[in-house]
Amino acid sequence: MANMTQLRMLEGLDGFLLVDKPAGLPFATVVKTVKRKFNLVKVGHGGSLDAMASGLMVLLVNGANRFVGDVMGADRDWTGTIRLGLRTNTGDVHGATLAEREATLPEGRLEAALAELRGDLFQTEPRFCSVRREDRPGYEIADTGEHKQVLAHVYRLRAEPAEGGRLAFEVSGTKSLLVRALADDLGEALGCGACLEALRRTRIGRFGVGDAIPFDRLLETEIGDFASCVQPMSAFLR
Repeated sequence: MANMTQLRMLEGLDGFLLVDKPAGLPFATVVKTVKRKFNLVKVGHGGSLDAMASGLMVLLVNGANRFVGDVMGADRDWTGTIRLGLRTNTGDVHGATLAEREATLPEGRLEAALAELRGDLFQTEPRFCSVRREDRPGYEIADTGEHKQVLAHVYRLRAEPAEGGRLAFEVSGTKSLLVRALADDLGEALGCGACLEALRRTRIGRFGVGDAIPFDRLLETEIGDFASCVQPMSAFLR
């Protein structure tokens, strides 16, 4: 149990907590757990992360919340796996199947399709989204309504064939980039359909997942050691 001195120290603690979220965990659970476990006054975040995705979450502790707009608006890097031959209503493998085809990849077609998706890109978020609730097993499909088209920019997009009719990919883009929609668009460009199978966020602005603490290790951290896990606000200004 924390003593009063430790609690007072945490009340005055401002900075960025980089967390490596595991796949399958709702991002809201990470925020809520950190705030409760370490008795923090205010914990915000610099961008949500789908339950199916793993990787970097930037949590804003107390006074660091003044930078929420800057972190939210920063560019992002992702890695992941796309399954070819399957198209779903959510754009990922947890959605309802819309079409299944042979996972063909004609020679030379992959690079041509990737080239079409680099640069400015107009995207529409899928109406349906795979969600995971704390009190229920497995994923559920939520209807989020119709979405307006948004403009994103893809700085870099690479993909190469992997086992079992899959593609391993890396992408860097603006904060508005919809990776599930990107996987669906790539499947259409290839003519076989595709959906997102795995996704990992590796960077938000100047923050990288290599500097993040795994969520399970954070749960084992004693309250007296928590301050050492938080990057000072000056880290954002370097």
